Amino acid sequence: MSEPQSSLLTALDLVPFGQSGLEARFFALRLTHPGWTQWRPGQFVMVRPSSFGFELPWARPFGICHMTAKHLILFFQVVGRGTQRLAQIRPGDEVRVWGPLGNGFALEPDRPTLLLAGGMGIVPFVGYVHLHPKPWNIHMLFGHREPIDCYPVDSINERVPVDSLREHTAGDLDNFIFSIQEHMQDIAEQDGLVLACGPLPFLRTVRQFALDSGVRTQLSLENRMACGVGACLGCVTRTTQAWPVAEKRGGMVQICNHGPVFWAHQVEL
Repeated sequence: MSEPQSSLLTALDLVPFGQSGLEARFFALRLTHPGWTQWRPGQFVMVRPSSFGFELPWARPFGICHMTAKHLILFFQVVGRGTQRLAQIRPGDEVRVWGPLGNGFALEPDRPTLLLAGGMGIVPFVGYVHLHPKPWNIHMLFGHREPIDCYPVDSINERVPVDSLREHTAGDLDNFIFSIQEHMQDIAEQDGLVLACGPLPFLRTVRQFALDSGVRTQLSLENRMACGVGACLGCVTRTTQAWPVAEKRGGMVQICNHGPVFWAHQVEL
């Protein structure tokens, strides 16, 4: 696995998804290759464009969407000042990137694998399905609130089947939760693997179903991060008695360097 490194990359293009023009809130940012030899889907990077200047001193964490032989691809939604500034990047702009950071998802090619994504939790699974040597063993269940063309679904659906459900009403959410439970029970009976990424309420539901069914499940936590390397203690979660290091059982660990991917039974949410 590549050691984390700081790289000054160049923006190649910024592609809007969903609504275009001034209304666009979802973007794929393609950067020059950072020179890593290896990475794992589920890892993340700290990103700070030169345009942040002195006004925005802190870098922002972004899960790695995909990396090709020539490019690093990030996918983000505009939600605050940092992402608003990122959405103004133009080809040729310089972007400081620190990574790859954290732990990635387990990849077990011969095991049936269920991908569960809620909203922007779909992002790390783009790279996952492209790196997986046996994508016919993968199935994805995707729940979202925005129109589906706001997300990089096509990049996944070209490799694996995707069942999607857009939430319009409370009844839609109930149907999605029921579908999650059914799919996880089916994977449990196949001795498969479940990987989940999305907002905290979604992950809490997945974790409970994992404990109920006994299926091996990993969760990618989306907590706020400041440093990305475990120095500031700004992103923590509590462990269970199943945590592998005895002195940390029932205590707090940093999500950035112990995660962001955790086994469901080893952390509290």
